[in-house]
Amino acid sequence: MSAKPNIRYWHLWADTKGVSRLTQCAMTEFDLKSIKPPADPQWLGKKISGQMTMLVTVLPPGWVGTWHENPKPQWIIPLSGSWFVESMDGMRVEMGPGELSFGGDQNCREVDGKRGHRSGTMGDVPAVLIVYQLEDVPAPLAPCEFR
Repeated sequence: MSAKPNIRYWHLWADTKGVSRLTQCAMTEFDLKSIKPPADPQWLGKKISGQMTMLVTVLPPGWVGTWHENPKPQWIIPLSGSWFVESMDGMRVEMGPGELSFGGDQNCREVDGKRGHRSGTMGDVPAVLIVYQLEDVPAPLAPCEFR
């Protein structure tokens, strides 16, 4: 069987001063087991339980949003096109299809007219994103809590 997976993702989070930051993290805690016997074993990561909302959003070419916090802690996965996220500390990350991002920048405070993050599209095609909002899970208070 293949080596244990190491899946990278970007985590947008708020530090103790209420400033959003982007940190590259990795999910590494996987168990090789059947998702439901008799299915063959596969690498399964930790399960997040609770109510979730799934939506697909299409950001038009040239779209740039205003500074805001994510409405809920949420996983964001680009399906097509490219987009960027900029945190309050000035870091900007560009992502394309299949790259993972976790938006957990709730609890920010306004600093120099910025609160949360700013995001937008890259290139001349729409960015199609699938978003999984966690309804009853608080935002992690430190980066890289999803392992």
